[in-house]
Amino acid sequence: MSGDSSSSTNTCLGYASRLSAYPHKGVTGLPEREDTARVLKPKLARLAELVRSARGVVALTGAGISTAAGIPDFRGPKGIWTLEDEGKKRKRRESKNGTSRRRRRDDDEDVSGASFESAAPTTTHMALAALAEAGKLTLCATQNVDGLHFASGLPRAKLAILHGCVFTEKCEACGSEYVRDHDVGGISFKPTGRACDEPCGGVLRDTVLDWEDDLPEEEWDRTEAAFRDADLALCLGTSLRITPAADLPLSAKRFVIVNLQETPHDRQAALVIRAKVDAVMSFLLAELNLALPPAPAR
Repeated sequence: MSGDSSSSTNTCLGYASRLSAYPHKGVTGLPEREDTARVLKPKLARLAELVRSARGVVALTGAGISTAAGIPDFRGPKGIWTLEDEGKKRKRRESKNGTSRRRRRDDDEDVSGASFESAAPTTTHMALAALAEAGKLTLCATQNVDGLHFASGLPRAKLAILHGCVFTEKCEACGSEYVRDHDVGGISFKPTGRACDEPCGGVLRDTVLDWEDDLPEEEWDRTEAAFRDADLALCLGTSLRITPAADLPLSAKRFVIVNLQETPHDRQAALVIRAKVDAVMSFLLAELNLALPPAPAR
């Protein structure tokens, strides 16, 4: 489904509606759990120790770091894929029972979400920008398409965008990127109807991946290299269920998971923290004597 920059395509749900039908989205709707204060305290101290002693730190971020900005996730209790699965199960039950029950609300109304354009970077986005500024974070690889890492001021050189960005269009001829202030629409590298400002005048295309699209080679190659070289990988707000990005932490010397739901790699992690990622990153910055910078104007 090709989109435009109208309000119907501005939310996370609008982006999801552009994706092709795909039957293998994986596990959804797992329960969320939070560590008790007694359990959490030593974990946070251990996290600070690991980051402080690491020569190179990388991060992998998922939809869970943007929920505090009002953008819905995909696999949480009210995630987009979770609600989609629940809707399919409900329809099967209704069909089996031979009845047509009136739903309390439309599926679209079950997914609340901020506009991508109006959402502001969260504490976690800004904390990663601070770690990069301090020279601690060598690369942040993100699975998110919401552009909030751009908005945080994280340098592009330290940001790998694995699944594309709804705000970004790219020249097919010279590779120049343009980050707009609106969702450029489209999916799977469709022409956006604009041309490159460089002398090549090349066609600009969207950058957002559809389900079976290959990851951008340049972004993927530098991400793989950074994770292989890293002493520590921080997996923040990601379910680690979408490959190949989900397997990146396994190549780092150690990795930490901060997520409210269990992930397939919990047992291999040096540390698993069940807490809201903003609170964890606030603590980490305080322990490292780094200030949380104000978010730049969007």
